Amino acid sequence: MKNTKPHVPSLMCLCALTLPAMGADSLSAALTEGDASLSFRYRFELVDQDGFSRDANASTLRSRLNYLTAPYQGFSFFIEADNVMEVFGDNYNAGAGNTPNNGHYPVVADPTGTEINQAWFNYAFNENHSIKLGRQRILLDNQRFVGGVGWRQNEQTYDAISLSSELAGSQLFTSYIENVNRIFGDDVAAGDHDNQTFLANWSNTWQDRHQLTAYYYNIDNQDTAAFSTATLGAAFKTHWQVGEHKMIFGAEFASQSDAHNNPVNYDANYLRLDVGLVLEHLTFFGGYEVLEGDDTRDGTAFRTPLATLHAFNGWADQFLTTPNAGLKDTFIGAKGDIEGFKWQVIYHDFSADSGSGDFGQELDFAVAKKLTSNVTALLKAAQYDAEDIKADTHKYWIMLSANF
Repeated sequence: MKNTKPHVPSLMCLCALTLPAMGADSLSAALTEGDASLSFRYRFELVDQDGFSRDANASTLRSRLNYLTAPYQGFSFFIEADNVMEVFGDNYNAGAGNTPNNGHYPVVADPTGTEINQAWFNYAFNENHSIKLGRQRILLDNQRFVGGVGWRQNEQTYDAISLSSELAGSQLFTSYIENVNRIFGDDVAAGDHDNQTFLANWSNTWQDRHQLTAYYYNIDNQDTAAFSTATLGAAFKTHWQVGEHKMIFGAEFASQSDAHNNPVNYDANYLRLDVGLVLEHLTFFGGYEVLEGDDTRDGTAFRTPLATLHAFNGWADQFLTTPNAGLKDTFIGAKGDIEGFKWQVIYHDFSADSGSGDFGQELDFAVAKKLTSNVTALLKAAQYDAEDIKADTHKYWIMLSANF
């Protein structure tokens, strides 16, 4: 997994800052008044996938310990350590070469190991402006383009310097990333990518119900050239009352092109539409998402290499890489809360953007219940039925999370 020493951006330094009087009275007080937390997440994941001689049975436990100092003259420090271990066996392929002897099992991308997940310094100029330096979590919007892949036991984090500003209802986030610590861990090449990546994300909210977001993500991946892209996009979300209920609408469009060392010259677009109806204890929702592609040329499809991909295009994770022909995902679902049982069901219909390919259907279901103030249980299932590509894949999860 990742190195225990964070990779800190080399080009940046913090110089001649005027320190505000805030937080703890002294450095020793900042340390003693800090907050520590401990969490555990056990998960059993079963994968039944056509084309493999054995089903994957991944039983893993993630233990996480972190500590945040109290602020002192605007400065604070945070460190977080993770350990992922196998419990009751290792009958799965952890992916990307982590378990080379387990190729007869489907992939469950939860490699074992110990890491420093985060380690950063933050300086708050005032209540509205701050700068963060070090290994950090970056979650932008719905994480469709930049996220932490929090579903996996080994989270994706970034060695970066980030600026956050808020003014008159607007938020601006910019970041320069030198390294992406991916879910596969530092023991394999796919788990640690050198970058010279720039992110910019601006949003404005007004009347407590409208939000406009604009973003530009220039990814320069030094290790995987196909990930090097430039993406410019915008999204709009709103809601309004219909009697005692609420309607939700969202639209997003982005344009992407090759950048830096990418060997393929291409342009591709992204489109997403969302609608929803919120009742008292029940929400109906649906949407349509398109990632453009070209079935006559390899490597020209719209891609999102920094995304939290599990949250999109089905929980069976069959479209973590966009097919060359692109992808159209039409989905409908419902979610609600019945006496503390939070549930969700989603149906997806997948097809090609370029050509006439039918990529199959998927049905996803999840139910979660808070057992105590510290412990939550989750049951989850995904059933993907393939057509022209991929293979039938059924996945089931049991998860227990405890936070202290």
